[in-house]
Amino acid sequence: MIRQATVLGLMLVAGLNVTPILAAKPDGDCAAKRQVIQEKIEAARQNGHSHELQGLQRALGKAEAHCDDAALRQERLADVKDARQEVEEREMDLRDAMGKGDQEKIGKRQAKLAEARAELEQAEAEARSPQ
Repeated sequence: MIRQATVLGLMLVAGLNVTPILAAKPDGDCAAKRQVIQEKIEAARQNGHSHELQGLQRALGKAEAHCDDAALRQERLADVKDARQEVEEREMDLRDAMGKGDQEKIGKRQAKLAEARAELEQAEAEARSPQ
């Protein structure tokens, strides 16, 4: 199984812009991921981006060979668990800062907690997406 982070990491190393793939928010299953990559391949062809095209074709090949819907679901559930743990840690950090009364640290901890909660919401949304 190839993890989404691995595919995206390979794409980043290849110098590709992965934001459109992430922003597309496909259904979440392997077929949808492959379709998004195929759309990016077509766009790269139309724009004459041969280097980007090569990286996308490699990513598509890896997705076709290694993506498994059940494993993808388990990965998403693990991401939710990790995100919940991160929120709990950030809440403890905030309580600690509030106990000390350090306003600067409180502000920083509130921002980190908000970021962790946003990541949890995203992980939960991905876990709920249909397969």
